[in-house]
Amino acid sequence: MTFIILGLFFCTTFVVWYRQTNRPHRSAMVTPIMTSTADEFSKLNISADWASTAPNLHKNLFLLSSQQVELAKVLIEMEQSHLFQHWAEPGVDDDEKRAFFDQIAKLNSSYPGGLTAYINTARKLLDDSKAGKNPYDGFTPSVPSGEVLKYGDDNFVQFEEAGIKDARKAAFVLVAGGLGERLGYNGIKVALPRETTTGTCFLQHYIESILALQEASCSLAGGGCRADIPLAIMTSDDTHLRTLELLEKNSYFGMKPTQVKLLKQEKVACLDDNEAHLALDPLNKYRIQTKPHGHGDVHSLLYSSGLLKAIPAALGVSATKQYHVNSLAVPRKAKEAIGGITKLTHKDGRTMVINVEYNQLDPLLRASGYPDGDVNSETGYSPFPGNINQLIFEIGPYLEELTKTGGAISEFVNPKYKDATKTAFKSSTRLECMMQEYPKTLPPTARVGFTVMDAWLAYAPVKNNPEDAAKAGVQIDDPVIQVFNGQEVEVWSQVVWKPKWALTFSEVKRKVSGNCSMSQRSTMAIKGSNIALEDLSLDGALIVGAVDGAEVKVGGPVQNKGWTIENVDYKDTSIPEEIRIRGFRFNKVEQLEKTYTEPVTGWPVGRPSIKVK
Repeated sequence: MTFIILGLFFCTTFVVWYRQTNRPHRSAMVTPIMTSTADEFSKLNISADWASTAPNLHKNLFLLSSQQVELAKVLIEMEQSHLFQHWAEPGVDDDEKRAFFDQIAKLNSSYPGGLTAYINTARKLLDDSKAGKNPYDGFTPSVPSGEVLKYGDDNFVQFEEAGIKDARKAAFVLVAGGLGERLGYNGIKVALPRETTTGTCFLQHYIESILALQEASCSLAGGGCRADIPLAIMTSDDTHLRTLELLEKNSYFGMKPTQVKLLKQEKVACLDDNEAHLALDPLNKYRIQTKPHGHGDVHSLLYSSGLLKAIPAALGVSATKQYHVNSLAVPRKAKEAIGGITKLTHKDGRTMVINVEYNQLDPLLRASGYPDGDVNSETGYSPFPGNINQLIFEIGPYLEELTKTGGAISEFVNPKYKDATKTAFKSSTRLECMMQEYPKTLPPTARVGFTVMDAWLAYAPVKNNPEDAAKAGVQIDDPVIQVFNGQEVEVWSQVVWKPKWALTFSEVKRKVSGNCSMSQRSTMAIKGSNIALEDLSLDGALIVGAVDGAEVKVGGPVQNKGWTIENVDYKDTSIPEEIRIRGFRFNKVEQLEKTYTEPVTGWPVGRPSIKVK
């Protein structure tokens, strides 16, 4: 069974190329072009009404190729003549006019069914939005089937082991088309440090985790396994080159360049009003305003790229239960601002398991015989688990479905109206789609479920859990409260390890033995695969690294002044953005650091608490 794992963040490169036609110099070839174009017009059934409907376009038709005239015909038929109201006389801005149709060609080719389908879909959705139509009319919500896992229990361990075994058959997809502007960071989000102890960026951590899964899975498979787990990254105009630069600058963080595929998402046209008139760029009358279409494009990009033909416990659930679609989820409080995984049953018998946004779930429940709406059960949580956009698909049924749909996903429109009449927009809108809407296209026979993980493990990894740490054999002091950027934060001891040290709970437990403890102010980073902790008592900072051939045992008391946490002013532009947005940085006062670059035996000089064999 083969899987594809889709993940949303907080490319052979797939780029839509458009080849410009070589054009002769205008002054030398005006008459031949007009004659040639006139001949072409006779074949295109250009209506005489064009002269009155779009007179400025009609005057400039001779500048365009026959393909561009066809696109102009589409625009006129779709009642988009307003786009040409500001066109200048022939001889003025001619290059800009041609560039306009270059963009139209790109918008037309990058949307399934072209601009005709886009505009028709937009009109229907805008009509529904104006009328206040509920997309869930006729559906009754219920809790779908799924698996609730508790970190460290026997069930969790069994699913982790099953997931590791099948990981070599998986492919990972990262949706990473956005910048970190809302966070106060102007770079790509995957370049942000995932934690401040080592400064490892998100993309490096993702790749190292996949490589560790790959190695562990092949080790279990035996027989000379040589699987290379592929990683596809969906980028955008804003992030594509910077993502590629980050990968190349860091030698793909240890992954083979052939394993990584960047898929670039194109934007869609903006809409000015309820009639779906395309919006012009306020700064350029010869350009359509565009915005992102949403992360749902990942399905069509994966399909069109051909890649499909060429998280351990959750992966284990998918393999064991043979889910076609498995949504990784977290416990969710009633009315919490996170969507809920819901089974919807229509009065005609149709069913589907999808994410329902939190602001839709409560009124949907109240309208379906649940007078209290979205409320917590006896567990203290809503029975509808929280969606975190981590999806696992079985590749066979996934490819079969994409072959039928071309990767097209159910769209929506979210116009911001000027007033209650809903006749005018505050600003232009556009059609959008979300990757978690994929199950809407599936037949009722599809096996769709969820896997619930503890929130700290799957959704908020920076928050430690002392009970779960104790399961692995480590006693950790309680946190202290500190304020960073005006927000109170629980500050625990900082423990970071490379994915290759331990991917699963079982591995952590196997590499930690005896009575290990850490004070609240302690920091530890483990940078090697064969490093074991035995009776370690840490009060300070400890950094241990080793090459794969070295076996290191760390134990006994380690005490030093450690690292202290300093507040930083988020307005201080002399401090890097990635530090300012967190509101703190480490002052590395004192630490014990041991790095073993080659296999050695015996006791390291000066520290009998660290043994290498």
